[in-house]
Formats: sequence, structure tokens, C-alpha cells
Amino acid sequence: MVELAITLSGLAAQERPVFRLVISDQSDGPPPWENGPVAAIIRVLRAQGTAVELLPHLPPRGMAEHRAFLLEQASAEKVLFLDDDVWLEPGALARMNEALDALNCGFVGMAPQGLSYLEDRRPEQTATFTPWEGPVTPERIRPGEPAFQRWPLHSAANLTHLSSQLGLESGQWIPYKVAWLGGCTLYRRQALEDAGGFDFWTQLPPDHCGEDVVAQWRVMEKHGGAGILPAGAVHLESPTTVTDRRVEAFDVVLAATADERTQQLTTERQ
Repeated sequence: MVELAITLSGLAAQERPVFRLVISDQSDGPPPWENGPVAAIIRVLRAQGTAVELLPHLPPRGMAEHRAFLLEQASAEKVLFLDDDVWLEPGALARMNEALDALNCGFVGMAPQGLSYLEDRRPEQTATFTPWEGPVTPERIRPGEPAFQRWPLHSAANLTHLSSQLGLESGQWIPYKVAWLGGCTLYRRQALEDAGGFDFWTQLPPDHCGEDVVAQWRVMEKHGGAGILPAGAVHLESPTTVTDRRVEAFDVVLAATADERTQQLTTERQ
């Protein structure tokens, strides 16, 4: 519960743009918005003029289905998927919004940083850092390909160290190439829906991980995507609630997509 309260306090500190907040709960006990601190921050958000919707969503059918449900609730041009263990610094939402407008790509995001690792510098993991020069363009990411090797870039406090090295001033931001972004991603809603959103949830067992990776790779192939520095998102470093990670969504979904494409080509040639 404390994690959600902290996440909501970060949202309450965002001055712009105006947003509507949807909180969806799949717990089997009392909903989190009945918890005292969570309820208090929801009252703060509503007092600020933010529309807040509280939606139970049962039974649980996996993270991909849950994200698909949340996407169905969206009506704005842009939609932010923010995990409930991430705190946003003031101004972070405005930076992402500005970046998505300026870059005109499918999504931008801030990889949440683990600040307990501030003294842990990992130059071997930041070596893949590559700023976008010019427009953000579509690209294909798959395991084993060079672009996939960007994934360690978001570990520990790597982006915090990079931002310091680059000497970015207040209000500045730069886009960079990603393998994917977890925890804090602002999509152009039409781009996400054009790429199928999270409709692949029916192909997955309830226990899976990596559903955001599949969605982002499909968006990147059509519209491109980028991370931005500085990363104004902080990971609360609580234990993950996704404990069964034996099924990677991309292993199932992308393999099925490849099989379908092979079958289609075979049919076309007959």
C-alpha cells in the first residue's frame, strides 16, 4: 500500500499537463484505495481537479490482460502506463509530454532508477548509450540482435550517472535508443492501438512477464520509440509482485507471429 501512496504523491506533484487517472485493482482483499494514506492522496488529486477513477478488475488473468483493460479505459491522445512502485519527480510528466510531441514517435519513457545504486557505477552497461540524432525512426528489436543488448542500460542507477556526466540543465532533455522501457512509458494512444495494444493477452497463461516488451516492440516497428534523459522516475525497489517469470511474453507471442507469417507466405505461394 505504501508504494501506491508514494506513486500517487508523485503524480500529485505534476503541474502539467492535465490528466485523468485510472487505478485498477486485482487484489483479493480490500481495495488499496481504502488504505488511509492512499485515500488521502486520492483526495489531494481530486482537490487539485484531477479526475480519478477506481476500478476493481477481477478475476486476474495476467498482466497483459490487465494492461489491455486499462487501455480500453483511455480516451486521451496520450496514455501513461505507470507502475505502482515508481515515483515521478516534479516536471517529469511535462518533459515526457513535450518529448512525445517533439519527437512524434510511438512512445517515450523514463526508465525508473534504483537510487540505492548511486555508488555503483557500471560503465560496461552504459557503453550502449546512443542518443537519437535527428528523428526517431522505426526499428525492429529481437533477442540476439545488437539493439537487444541495450537492455542493461536501464539497470541500477545507470541513467542517473549518465545524466550527471552529460551535464543536462534544468528543463533540458535528450532522447536515446532503447531495447524497451519498463515501469513508466507514455504512448501515443493511436500508435499503441494501431500496433494491437495488448490484444495478445489471449495467447498467454495468466503467469507471465514481459508483456510491455512485446507491446513496445510492435509500436517501435511501426512508429519508433525513445527513452529520455534525465530520467525523472525513481524505482521504490520493493520486491516484485510478478514472481513467476518462467513465461516470457515475447517467446510466446513473437514465435506465434512468426509462425502465422510463415503460414501466410506459404498460402500465398500455393
